[in-house]
Amino acid sequence: MTRKILLVEDDAAAAGYVAKGLHEAGFAVESCGDGRDGLFLASEGIFDLVIADRMLPGLDGLSMLGALRAANIRTPVLILSALATVDDRVKGLQAGADDYLTKPFSFAELLARVEALLRRGDGAGAEPQVTRLTVGDLEIDLLARSVARQGRALPIGGREFNLLEFLARHAGQVVTRTMMLEKIWNYHFDPGSNVVDVHIGRLRRKLEEGFDAPILHTVRGAGYRLSLDG
Repeated sequence: MTRKILLVEDDAAAAGYVAKGLHEAGFAVESCGDGRDGLFLASEGIFDLVIADRMLPGLDGLSMLGALRAANIRTPVLILSALATVDDRVKGLQAGADDYLTKPFSFAELLARVEALLRRGDGAGAEPQVTRLTVGDLEIDLLARSVARQGRALPIGGREFNLLEFLARHAGQVVTRTMMLEKIWNYHFDPGSNVVDVHIGRLRRKLEEGFDAPILHTVRGAGYRLSLDG
């Protein structure tokens, strides 16, 4: 299975260079350039490794790392930084980093460290990868990309499946239109269309027609919530 890496780097040239090399090495890479965005994405728990610059806009790399560890998210994190003193490296490791690589670096060394961290994560203490999500009587098989409610298979695929997976990973929480536009459609602005509402409407019909209890709720003025409890 392809390993997923989150790259949090605000230098576009450096991010492009690292992402290209990782893609060529067979990894799936998602990139962002802001510490707050990095924290949001890493909190989803879908990545095998996070590579983060230390100096980031929005939220610096060590603060982002501290927030992840405080939330008990144990995804391995490799910190990249031009701050190269022993004290700097110690602070990074004490903040919860699994490794610390100073700039400038060779891609060969970066790749070797990435592979070492992933091997370490494959050890006996590693958390099992989530392959199935359950929300009330709704079951989502992430590997087969299939959905069933009360044992009945539902015809959900493509973009609607991605949307449902995102809602299920935040089950019980309000998910805003902006969050969905950024994650599912990769829009970092509101295009002024009703694309979210159209897909939510279609998804709701498939999830609820023929069932007594609603599961996809509109939170007026805020967004949507996937929950059997209302």
